[in-house]
Amino acid sequence: MSQTFAPLAPGSVIGVLGGGQLGRMLALAAARLGFDVVVLTPETDTPASRVAWRTIVADYTDPSALAELAELAAVVTYEFENVPVAAVEALIAHGGDVAPGALALATAQDRVKEKSFFRASGVPTVDFAAVDSVADIVEGLSRLGAPALLKTRREGYDGKGQTWVADAADAEAAFARIGSKPAILEARAAFRRELSVIAARGRDGVVAAYPLSENHHRDGVLRTSRAPAQASHTTRAEALRIAERTLERLDYVGVAGIELFEGEDGRLLVNEFAPRVHNSGHWTLDACQVDQFEQHVRAVAGWPLGPTDMLATAEMENLLGDAALDWAALAADPSARLWLYGKRDVAPGRKMGHLTRLGSPMRRDPEIA
Repeated sequence: MSQTFAPLAPGSVIGVLGGGQLGRMLALAAARLGFDVVVLTPETDTPASRVAWRTIVADYTDPSALAELAELAAVVTYEFENVPVAAVEALIAHGGDVAPGALALATAQDRVKEKSFFRASGVPTVDFAAVDSVADIVEGLSRLGAPALLKTRREGYDGKGQTWVADAADAEAAFARIGSKPAILEARAAFRRELSVIAARGRDGVVAAYPLSENHHRDGVLRTSRAPAQASHTTRAEALRIAERTLERLDYVGVAGIELFEGEDGRLLVNEFAPRVHNSGHWTLDACQVDQFEQHVRAVAGWPLGPTDMLATAEMENLLGDAALDWAALAADPSARLWLYGKRDVAPGRKMGHLTRLGSPMRRDPEIA
């Protein structure tokens, strides 16, 4: 892909599968660089469609819609990892270019396949077992220990589709709690904090990573990200190694988010991989020379990657549900940068926007950059 793709000129069209807030911010970044964006989404009046040049409202696997998108767009990307792989394959069959490619999407969509990929790549993860039945859970607990975390193999996000299994006696009820779907059982991770690395790979194979962020979740949902995370040179080097190995082995083009557990001994384990721009990288919009959304557009368009240097320390807070209704006070805060996603309906736990507070200007100190 990278050897035959000519950089897109301003005025070219970029397609986005998905109409949510990530698609919205991708469309805004693309417009700033002179590109037009066409969104394919099964929903009407989406956050992305209201800022895009054009919207195709259809199912992701609709043949005529995919043919239209392939005809309109010079390259197509996606804003979330639950887009059917069949849609990407259909776009390619129509002669379209899709970045990231189908391999990354298929790997991220199946948690067993994802963990197996990392293990085969020499990247450590928690121990795990594939689950198709209650008996598999019981057998897995005997090897992994209890309690253990049961997650559906596919879909599920922000804590959905997962439950803790207390012991073997809880196996049947736990399987029912996730809908008795194919799953993965993960050993409990002993970690002191959660980190993430946001990294991009261009069509020329160059990888650029942003400084590590430290993330705090509650009820399975990311609440805050602080960057840069205070981390040793060894930790930062290992995170970069993981990112480079992951993106290279997937022949990846675009921005990806990799969630990490840091153990008490400083060892890093990969938790999850997202083949897209990532919530824990939203602080880059206000704190970096080139944010993750522009970086993704640059990568898929075949442009050189931009600098990932931070201008100031940052703390990003997700605005969930009613928290966004306090927009007037938040907008009046001179220390805050407010991003609202234009969602019509407020619901408990729904991501309505985010707020970033900038701190001290960054020093050119390799120990904290």
